[in-house]
Amino acid sequence: MAATETALKKWEKVREFALGLPGATEDFPWGDTVAKVNKKVFVFLGVTDGSYPMYVTVKLKDEAVHAHAMTSPGAEPAGYGLGKAGWVSIPLEEKGSPAVELLCDWVEESYRTIALKKFIAELDAR
Repeated sequence: MAATETALKKWEKVREFALGLPGATEDFPWGDTVAKVNKKVFVFLGVTDGSYPMYVTVKLKDEAVHAHAMTSPGAEPAGYGLGKAGWVSIPLEEKGSPAVELLCDWVEESYRTIALKKFIAELDAR
């Protein structure tokens, strides 16, 4: 399977997971696909039209989790100053890119950083 095909499958699963979280909505600012909760972005999913490599960008406040994410092949602090606030961009097409389950864990971590307590309680009740 081509790297791009694998990356697209991961991207689709991560997007589906993100949009399945309580209160999550999809939006397309700046032509990117994002998932939001409380009108705030909790995961940037980029574009899938081939104009840019596929990636997932999440906010990871836990130092150990952040450090782990940064060890992913090609991972880097997010641009536009977001990296300073704990945002990490993880490419999906790199050899050794994280498994879907790990990416979804990071999406959930990012979600929990941004979501209202009532949504987190709803998630915890699942």
